[in-house]
Amino acid sequence: MAGLIKREDIDEVRQRTDIKEVVDGYVTLKGAGLGSFKGLCPFHDERSPSFTVRPQVGRYHCFGCGEDGDVISFVQKLDHTSFHEAVEKLAARIGFELRYEDGGTGPNREEVGKRQRLLDAHKVADEFFRAQLLTPGAAEGRNFLHGRGFDRAASEQFGVGYAPQGWDALLKHLRGRGYTDGELKLTGMFSEGNRGIYDRFRGRLIWPIRDIAGDTIGFGARKLYEDDQGPKYLNTPETTLYKKSQVLYGIDLAKRNIAKDRQLVVVEGYTDVMACHLSGITTAVATCGTAFGADHIKIARRLLSDDGTGGEVIFTFDGDAAGQKAALRAFEEDQRFVAQTYVAVEPTGADPCDLRQARGDSAVRDLISSRRPLFEFAIRATLKRHNLDTVEGRIAALRESAPVVAQIRDAGIRPAYARELAGWLGMPVEEVSRAVAVAAKRAAQGETPAGNGAGPQRAGAGTGLSAGQPGRPAQGAAPGIAELPASGVVPSFNRPDPRDPVASMERQALEVALQEPSMLAGGTWDRFSAAGFRTPAYQAVHDAMRASGPGLTGDPVRWVEQVMNEVPEPLRPLVSELAVVPLPASNAEGVLRYCRDILARLFELQITRVKADKMGQLQRLDASAHPEEFQRLNRELMMLEMERRSLRSDA
Repeated sequence: MAGLIKREDIDEVRQRTDIKEVVDGYVTLKGAGLGSFKGLCPFHDERSPSFTVRPQVGRYHCFGCGEDGDVISFVQKLDHTSFHEAVEKLAARIGFELRYEDGGTGPNREEVGKRQRLLDAHKVADEFFRAQLLTPGAAEGRNFLHGRGFDRAASEQFGVGYAPQGWDALLKHLRGRGYTDGELKLTGMFSEGNRGIYDRFRGRLIWPIRDIAGDTIGFGARKLYEDDQGPKYLNTPETTLYKKSQVLYGIDLAKRNIAKDRQLVVVEGYTDVMACHLSGITTAVATCGTAFGADHIKIARRLLSDDGTGGEVIFTFDGDAAGQKAALRAFEEDQRFVAQTYVAVEPTGADPCDLRQARGDSAVRDLISSRRPLFEFAIRATLKRHNLDTVEGRIAALRESAPVVAQIRDAGIRPAYARELAGWLGMPVEEVSRAVAVAAKRAAQGETPAGNGAGPQRAGAGTGLSAGQPGRPAQGAAPGIAELPASGVVPSFNRPDPRDPVASMERQALEVALQEPSMLAGGTWDRFSAAGFRTPAYQAVHDAMRASGPGLTGDPVRWVEQVMNEVPEPLRPLVSELAVVPLPASNAEGVLRYCRDILARLFELQITRVKADKMGQLQRLDASAHPEEFQRLNRELMMLEMERRSLRSDA
């Protein structure tokens, strides 16, 4: 059984994984000072790079949108996986065997190895098919693509390839790369006859089907020649990699824009996905030979952050009877979403690919923008089945359509559609509303309606943050800290004034302490721990460092992680920011000098504060009445001054 991954193994994976190598797979990074790298943020659109990675502390931070985290959270967000899946993926990447709590197990190492061999075989096949599209024998395939408005750049963008005619072109290629027939049988790319295995895809255009992480797990093949007796489209059969009910074609290309735009467009075919993306609808995906079902919805909800705060799913269907049937089937699944669901139907029956060919990219965009709420479409489709010119027909239509209206989960919209239905039927609103209420009551007695419009609480709710990006401070209101009230309600926080020289110096000291914790070794830790910070936000971070203790200062990754865990939740973005901002030095010697100087300035400031306090005591003291106390304070002031001069000399 699956179990929780041991905490120490999670820490080990985090520590041993080079975050720069992982981020490099998604973002082009360039050096930005010693030990820092910068690139365009993958979480928001920007022209100037503000996304910073600091491998030494194992963290990233975007100074534009505020996204931050470690290598695990980066993989979670970019690949849209769970924490558990991200850790396992990173562990496999570095060859680290995870241990699990309570006797639980993770992926079997042998099975992981077999899966990787299958993925590698698909990658080789993908490259083979793409290379074949450029050969003379693939002229028919290139003509097909050209005839549908796809040039070579479009083919390369979507990885379209060609399977040669014949029985063993791919088979020979993969055998030549060291794959056994036993392995090849498991890929789904081969059929088996009396004489052994042979190519499943022959003389067809090939589309690679990839999972959300971008790994090729199957193929879709389109018939090109009249003598091909197979179906028009032939897909990889079910394998350990390819489960058609869990796959959406184009998800690897669309996932970022789906998450960013909070929109998912579902079309019917590979060429429709291509047409949509090339027309600017970059959130389009397609199912692979099956209806849009429960497993697809799980993928969509994860990408859309389907939590009741927005988002939309748009289904495109042909205007014919089959298209209407598909739309109504989609409506049955609608209740699984919190996002609003819509349908976009082209009256002429043209699909996005045909539409783009006939009327250009703008026609595809217009189709999507003409979307209608799916429940409106479902109601109207229900009414079309009845003769509304007769009393009997209207009564039958009401009986069938009232349960459809009753399924609308938004309690504010439902009465409005009951009134619309009354108008379409030409019946009194009160009569239709009663029928809807009865249908809703019957549904409730059968099972609890899915969703009540509330949705889970948004991240950041109740944390005292100002409205803004979920779980983050609003622009211009980044973290500070105040005493937590007895009620436990977290107060709002204000950003320290960057023009304040003391606040600026305190910030620099925290940057040094987080990024170069080895500077706190030995007696320096005692001085640093005893320091006081005037700025509330920085004092809170300093408190978290003291709570973490000096034992972790030799391990920058774990040090920052522990400090992140110790600070109040709203301050974590601030810690991430402090941990990755480049230090103003161009080489190791410069970093050392800078760190020593900043810490010396911090300690000197503390000495100045202590001297001022003792000087005040001295001025208030009656020297004749308390000569010993007077002498003690003078000695301490002298020692503090000597210490201050020593710090300046060392710096």
